[in-house]
Amino acid sequence: MAKKKPARGGTPATVALTRAGVDHVLHPYDHDPRSESYGLEAAEALGVDPGRVFKTLVASLDGRLAVGIVPVAGRLDLKALARALGGSRATMAEIADAERATGYVAGGISPLGQKRQLPTVVDASALAHPTVFVSGGRRGLDVELAPADLVRLTGARTADLSR
Repeated sequence: MAKKKPARGGTPATVALTRAGVDHVLHPYDHDPRSESYGLEAAEALGVDPGRVFKTLVASLDGRLAVGIVPVAGRLDLKALARALGGSRATMAEIADAERATGYVAGGISPLGQKRQLPTVVDASALAHPTVFVSGGRRGLDVELAPADLVRLTGARTADLSR
């Protein structure tokens, strides 16, 4: 996989990848504003198995924000996220709180280059693939990278999070 430099004015995610020297490939696609599932839209537009495309979800865990990264075809198991981070109760965060903490808009929240790095857990299924796709920091842009690099750059733990 070749390193690709972000275009001028790249997203914080693409800038973070380039600065870290991580091999990655940018995959832009035409985003349909009527889409109700950003992740499944990306998988379809890119012709990629939905099991390799991961969504970044922000949850409120015992009053603090945390991130769960799961395949787009699955759902985040909030109890599993809480267990993985040593918490007792997790709920989905309010969209405004997620956007404010990450610096991204809903549907384009990347686990990389967040304004404030949140505790993160990546679904263990990511490790079964040579590369995975995550949001590149805006709707209509995914980035492909090795799952080990995703875990390392986000400081994540891995656990079974998807149901």
